[in-house]
Amino acid sequence: MGADQAVKGYQAEVVELLPSAAYRLRLENEDTVVAHAAGAAVKNFMRLRPGDRVRVELSPRDKTRGRIVALLAKL
Repeated sequence: MGADQAVKGYQAEVVELLPSAAYRLRLENEDTVVAHAAGAAVKNFMRLRPGDRVRVELSPRDKTRGRIVALLAKL
C-alpha cells in the first residue's frame, strides 16, 4: 500500500449481521458499508451485535467495504 492509498478510520454503528461473518455498518455521516472483523477482533473472539459502536477502516479502493478494528466502549 503506497502513501497515496492511506486507510481512513471512522466510527460506526452495527446495523445488521450478514452471512460469512460480515456486518452492515452505518458511519457517522449516515453512509452504509459492509465490513468484516479483522486483527484483534478475530483473535479475541469479539461478539458484535446490532447497536454496538465500532472503529472501522475503509478500503482505499472501495469505499463501501471495510474492516472492523476495535469495539468501542458503551456510553
